[in-house]
Amino acid sequence: MNPKPTLRVVSGVILCAVFFSGLFAPSLTRYPYALQLREAPNARPSAAHPLGTDSLGRDSFSRLAYGTRVSLLLAPAAALMATLIAGLFGGVAGLSGGWCEKAILSTADLAMALPLLFVLIALRALLPLDVSPLVSVVATFVTLGALGWPSSLRVVWAAARSMRDSDYLMLARANGVTRARILWRHAMPNLRPVLLAQFWISIPLFILTEATLSMLGLGVMEPLPSWGNLLRNLEDFSAVRANPWMLSPLLLLILVVICFQTILPLREN
Repeated sequence: MNPKPTLRVVSGVILCAVFFSGLFAPSLTRYPYALQLREAPNARPSAAHPLGTDSLGRDSFSRLAYGTRVSLLLAPAAALMATLIAGLFGGVAGLSGGWCEKAILSTADLAMALPLLFVLIALRALLPLDVSPLVSVVATFVTLGALGWPSSLRVVWAAARSMRDSDYLMLARANGVTRARILWRHAMPNLRPVLLAQFWISIPLFILTEATLSMLGLGVMEPLPSWGNLLRNLEDFSAVRANPWMLSPLLLLILVVICFQTILPLREN
């Protein structure tokens, strides 16, 4: 028996379990993520608190479950936004050619030349640090989606360019079909496998980028949890050494990224 398909199935099951755990976090947790139990700060794991509590007495399991909802549900939304932008402009560049192609590719090259993380930090820093958690979530993931398309665009452009002179597109042009209709009705269905692969690749990238921004205090803001701001608790090494269960967000993040990378070849085939 080939172990690779089995490993992919196991990874898929793990991702589904983590995804639905975040989706149904209110049903799985006993405490709201922001509730502070002042009588039980830094509590050890127990039946009431499976992962203990943090320094403010908030239940760590509840915060991890709600943080999973934020990170693992919104990263695909940002990946979808970036993939749609890449699909639109990459398809237009690949099918049009000429000055339009050069302009789009030059813009993508310029965007790829700028370090994405530094650009995100600069743009996010323009917002006040005391914005509401909801605004911080929307700003973080919209920024990720709006800036994360250039690398995917190159792949989509190459695929669209290969079909520029195909027989069915030439026949569509000869029959007077508009460029917009050619792109939407004829090119996009053939680009779907490429777009799905780029979408799948982008999800773990955006998860890690959000985690980095939130660790720096520029992503999802407290008290709303995400994997990134939960990892900020690991800055206190002595507390982590005394309470190793604080590593749970880090271990879950690593596990999810590994699962995405394991399933990726299945998407590319």
